[in-house]
Amino acid sequence: MANESMVDIAKNAVALAKKKGAQEIGAVVNETRDVDVTWRDGKLDKISEATSRSLDARLYVDGRYAACSTSDLRPDALAAFLDDAIALTRTLAKDPHRSLPDPALYGKVAASELQLQDAKVKDISAIDMRRNAQMMEETARSVPGSKDFLSVTTGMSHSSRMTTRVHSNGLEGSYETTVCSIWTDVSIRDADGRRPEEGDYGVSRFVGDLPDMAAMSRNAANRTLGRKGAKKMASGVMPVIMENRAAGRFLGYLLGPLSGSSLQQKRSFFEGLAGKPFGSDKLDLADDPLLARGLGSRPFDNEGMAAKRLPIFEQGVLKNYYIDTYYGKKLGMAPTTSGMSNLAWKLGSKDRNALIADIKDGVLITSFIGGNSNGTTGDFSIGFQGFAIRGGKLAEPISEMNLSGKHSETWKHLVAVGNDPFLHSASRTPALVFDALQVAGT
Repeated sequence: MANESMVDIAKNAVALAKKKGAQEIGAVVNETRDVDVTWRDGKLDKISEATSRSLDARLYVDGRYAACSTSDLRPDALAAFLDDAIALTRTLAKDPHRSLPDPALYGKVAASELQLQDAKVKDISAIDMRRNAQMMEETARSVPGSKDFLSVTTGMSHSSRMTTRVHSNGLEGSYETTVCSIWTDVSIRDADGRRPEEGDYGVSRFVGDLPDMAAMSRNAANRTLGRKGAKKMASGVMPVIMENRAAGRFLGYLLGPLSGSSLQQKRSFFEGLAGKPFGSDKLDLADDPLLARGLGSRPFDNEGMAAKRLPIFEQGVLKNYYIDTYYGKKLGMAPTTSGMSNLAWKLGSKDRNALIADIKDGVLITSFIGGNSNGTTGDFSIGFQGFAIRGGKLAEPISEMNLSGKHSETWKHLVAVGNDPFLHSASRTPALVFDALQVAGT
């Protein structure tokens, strides 16, 4: 990718905006290449390849603010775009809290140390991806019981992006990222006419960090076959284990109200809780954008503030919020970072199977389906599917179940954390064990 020309484009946009009357400007130029292949039931379903370039400009003009973007980066077009964007910004109401970050927060983080880019990704052709997708379907259909499959969809995609950010108050930085993913989704015919669906996938920055494609496809097939005959079980208060890849979604409901916007708009059940106990001592995690090869890793956030590790919970105590520059000023709080990167948990010593063996009777949640979580009150009600646990072993599959409660109470019941963070997500959440949660079924 033409990094030098992108820097020139960003610098030129900053200089032009200043010349045309903007007091401050943050310019971001992205160049992205995406390749995507989907294979369904023995034939090619989709193949696409696209390269795009864009410029996003955050403009601060006479006490007013606007965010505008364009994909036409020719010099004449860029000048006309900035003329129009600055004229538009001048029509808006003033907002004294809008500004670029304090330059002292920019810092220096070497993108090379984060290992965000795999040169091998660009060498994967669409033809190779089609062959891989076909092989993944054939592997899934080779699993015993596949005669009941209704459909198998597989795919592979990869993307490369160069991001260049230039601010009028001193920031200049660029970094390149790659992401590669594979997946297999299967649907089957159940005896009662339902059509359960399941699957498996892998996402990573480096091709070599993806799971084995054949093993992943077999796992997708077996997970789906394991859903046959699923039904509701009796309601009750019982131990609950959340599988690592499912736990990340539940954790997302918890972390959402930690944003500055939620706090400022009185939509957060975390308001006033900084420095106070919230969950059990097993709730211990930090936001860490400096993890090598992490899917959320970055040298700076989307405001340009330098990446740094940020404790979120320590032994159940809330340590920090996600505060950007704007809401930091409105709240009278120092900015931390504009949003989540990677999550780094204090891990336990047992994997999922060992955690299941510790449970006499309860449920294993393998995925959440629908539901809601109220960021203001902390109340949640979420559908799920998984398996009953009886005598420390997985029993019958369950579905159409519901988990409900209140976050402020639920996380006090976190009694164990697995040693198995799900590495194909930025949340990197391990299996989580709660000793007594309300489960609704029959």
